[in-house]
Amino acid sequence: MQNNDTFSIKTILTGAQMLFVAFGALVLVPLLTGLDPNVALFTAGMGTLLFQVVTKGQVPIFLASSFAFIAPIIAAVQMWGVPATMGGLMVAGFAYMLLSLLVKFKGVATLHKILPPVVVGPVIMVIGLALAPVAVNMAMGKSGDGSIQIIDYTSAIYISLFSLVVTLIFAVWGKGVFKLIPILAGVVAGYCLSLGMGVVQFDAVTNAQWFAVPNFTWPEFKWQAILFMVPVAIAPAIEHIGDMMAISQVTNKDFLKKPGLHRTLFGDGLATSAASLFGGPPNTTYSEVTGAVMLTKNFNPKVMMWTAVIAIILAFVAKMGSGLQTIPVPVMGGIMILLFGSIAVVGLNTLVKSGDDLTAPRNLSIVALILVCGIGGMHIGGSQFSLEGVSLCAILGIVLNLVLPKAEPEKV
Repeated sequence: MQNNDTFSIKTILTGAQMLFVAFGALVLVPLLTGLDPNVALFTAGMGTLLFQVVTKGQVPIFLASSFAFIAPIIAAVQMWGVPATMGGLMVAGFAYMLLSLLVKFKGVATLHKILPPVVVGPVIMVIGLALAPVAVNMAMGKSGDGSIQIIDYTSAIYISLFSLVVTLIFAVWGKGVFKLIPILAGVVAGYCLSLGMGVVQFDAVTNAQWFAVPNFTWPEFKWQAILFMVPVAIAPAIEHIGDMMAISQVTNKDFLKKPGLHRTLFGDGLATSAASLFGGPPNTTYSEVTGAVMLTKNFNPKVMMWTAVIAIILAFVAKMGSGLQTIPVPVMGGIMILLFGSIAVVGLNTLVKSGDDLTAPRNLSIVALILVCGIGGMHIGGSQFSLEGVSLCAILGIVLNLVLPKAEPEKV
């Protein structure tokens, strides 16, 4: 596709198609975490344009929120509120940018030395499993903490199971573009069943304006929320490296060298910090869009720029955002069961692919302590200073990896 095709109808429509593929994951994160989906659309578009500027418009990628952030955002919002969570995410974006500088000056090998699979794998597993009860509660029609029964149990179970089964069918048996939209398919199917069962409330849509400025939320900075959120950047940073390697292979261009992994990492970090400035979820590269690029062979970054522009325009359609917020709790719960489990499997796969002997005392100790402290809800400190969740697990894993002696090779 040539430069003079930038404003062609074909390029614009292809950009709209890419948004359709990304849409399910794009709106799911704000809906699950209590953020505004219109703000998420705006910040995803803005973040993608920033990423394209940083990478000099060379990488065919659209940015949206990594699922790794869902559980930490839910927990942080419950403890400190949305503004403080945004402040934590902004600093997490800065940490992402520091990682990019580390890669630029020391190389990827240094990153893997500080964050080997034996640390990264179980931390990702904790991200997926720590809030598994939230997914189960929502699947049963309750609020995330289980304190309120929003939809009666019987109806909720039917809806959540149906949403989950449809998502599974598309994920496992889907072909072509259908394999890329299992979450969107699950949401649509669950929503249709919910309509039939009469559990969808349309008051918010009726009262909403057609067009309005998204409900932006400005960040506040609380060091507790910052300490809690910053280590979460580890998981999407590792995922980003894998995405860049995959898309480089498909396009026959080594994006790790040009524009460089340090630039793509910096673009992710800048997009994440910029999103939090407006109250949106963090923006990173993620697998659905990478898969869509592989399938459609759309290697032109200008297509992604049009996807970003269309997302920004849709952000001002207020009724659409209100309509998305009418999706019943069990629909989200059914999909979250698969989603949180999938994140845990990614962490497990990280361990398996490393080839490390997990029964070796050193590795066993690191993995075991991270998993039990993370899933068990361990926290250290009090009201003035506290480490918990992913932040505690990441710091614990890094320290153990540096302190515990590596096994000496056996003498023949």
